Amino acid sequence: MSIFDAIILGIVQGLTEFLPISSSAHLRIVGEFLPNAQDPGATFTAITQIGTELAVLVYFWHRIVKIIAAWAKSLTGRVPRNDPDARMGWIVIIGTIPIGVLGFLFQDVIRDTFRNLWLVAIVLIIFGLILGVADALGKRVRTEKDLTIGHGLTLGFAQSLALIPGVSRSGATTTAALAMGYTRPAAAEVAFLLAVPAVFGSGLYELVQAIREPGQSPFTLGETAIATVVSFGVGLVVIAYLMRYLKRGSFLPFVLYRLVLGIVLLILLAFGVLQAY
Repeated sequence: MSIFDAIILGIVQGLTEFLPISSSAHLRIVGEFLPNAQDPGATFTAITQIGTELAVLVYFWHRIVKIIAAWAKSLTGRVPRNDPDARMGWIVIIGTIPIGVLGFLFQDVIRDTFRNLWLVAIVLIIFGLILGVADALGKRVRTEKDLTIGHGLTLGFAQSLALIPGVSRSGATTTAALAMGYTRPAAAEVAFLLAVPAVFGSGLYELVQAIREPGQSPFTLGETAIATVVSFGVGLVVIAYLMRYLKRGSFLPFVLYRLVLGIVLLILLAFGVLQAY
């Protein structure tokens, strides 16, 4: 593939990572409409997500530093373990375990079976409906101060569903948080913070594998690096917009978008315009 393709996919990654519409599904779909009509692959997807997670680090830098400091101090008793920031540190650690274990155990399925476009289309629709129900019926009274270790583990298992393209990492975690009664901004922020170690871990693992065994991705490391830089810039803008939007808006536009995209994808597959693999 080309640098042009890499830039386009980098923009797509940045635009869709933080919205509950699944960046991996969009990379999978858009790749089919580029000149080479090819799946960019799980390796390219995981590495470019490093760029968008760097955007999370920049946007939430002061919050993340505060969490890490409180968590570290709680180990020595200088900060109570029930301190909200210290507890958030534990929640991020515990919530990362499910996706880390499942991602490692099911690598082959994630790289192959889960990238079937029929599955992607169905998942886009189903989880779009679930998000819509959670957003409409959720009480939206809890804030980050109400987070418990049990909630963190639940959110971690929800996040692991994002191993299937079409689910959306932020979408699955946000949906679970909304269902448990958290406000929209709190649900989104927790989703972003929880994703940091998982995405960096996956991205760095795939980067090492790509260096050791070149040829796993249709893109060179240079092209992938360009896409990652682009995704960082675009992602930083999107995350700032989304956090402002959620103070007053609902997830309904994203739900409708998922439904339309899923239906259109099913039609394209049914008429042979796109192939499942």
